Amino acid sequence: MMNTAFTSIRLFTLKNKNGVEVHLTNFGATLVALKTPDRHGVLADVVLGYATVDEYINALEWNYFGCIVGRYGNRIAKGRFQLEGESYTLATNNGVNHLHGGLRGFDKRVWGYEEIANGVRFSLRSLAGDEGYPGTLDVEVAYTLTDANELVISYRGVTDAATVVNLTNHSYFNLKGEGNGSILDHELSIRASHITAVNENLIPTGELKSIKGTPFDFTTAKTIGRDIGMDDEQLKFGNGYDHNFVLDRPGAGLSPCAMVHEPVSGRVMEVLTTEPGVQFYCGNFLTGHMSGKAGKPYIFRGGFCLETQHYPDSPNQPTFPSTVLKSGETYQSQTVYRFSVK
Repeated sequence: MMNTAFTSIRLFTLKNKNGVEVHLTNFGATLVALKTPDRHGVLADVVLGYATVDEYINALEWNYFGCIVGRYGNRIAKGRFQLEGESYTLATNNGVNHLHGGLRGFDKRVWGYEEIANGVRFSLRSLAGDEGYPGTLDVEVAYTLTDANELVISYRGVTDAATVVNLTNHSYFNLKGEGNGSILDHELSIRASHITAVNENLIPTGELKSIKGTPFDFTTAKTIGRDIGMDDEQLKFGNGYDHNFVLDRPGAGLSPCAMVHEPVSGRVMEVLTTEPGVQFYCGNFLTGHMSGKAGKPYIFRGGFCLETQHYPDSPNQPTFPSTVLKSGETYQSQTVYRFSVK
């Protein structure tokens, strides 16, 4: 039975037959830890985060470590959009823009929970008017750990009136282990030949920009740091990589979108998703002023995110895939993080 007594914050542990271990909490439906072996079988926690729930609640630097962001992951320009002839104004928390659900998004809520086979399902009700959004939205996010070393995240949502929805998990990864230095030497490939170009406020211009011949070309694996210092306007806007990649999808359903390899440990992370885009962010706003679970500082570019999603600002971009959810429809999405070594 789903527990909806929102007074209790819990920590859940999942383990598979290979020793992979996942820690989750219903505060923010957050992935707290993910321990996976290197090529010698030595486990390390490869996601950034805090040691205590108080640190998540009271964090001075809000980096969205491991949480579910919503109702709308990424940015909505000026916190405004129109839907079915009505204008809506959202909370603005990223300069003049709305980011990751607003001032008190899903990342800052205590979710209901239900333990399921090999996982946990979290639930949340977001009432009409929450952070400015229309419609009462009921969402569920299920995390399951398989014996194939896959962390599967499944999303579901229904609404009683038209609204916009774009949920994602905001985990930061370092395949050396959290707090173990920079991720610039990780080798990354992304199955995308375009990005959604942005302006200086990281709002899409509407252009699907070809990555060919640019620092954003990850169609062939390269280190994250190889081209990050190039003289490129888009890199300057993001202070590095902080862009939505338009995935080259073969069709509907779950398909590969990215792969990361850390050569010293041998760890490999593959990402599969049903979503049309993935936001690649490489920790450009980590400062080194805060320390993580092992007491090590999280330095500049000490973690990367691959946030599977619809495109930023889609409610204001009619040529982008729609993020509108209507009454009677069901929002569904799935992402898989698969771990191995080589």
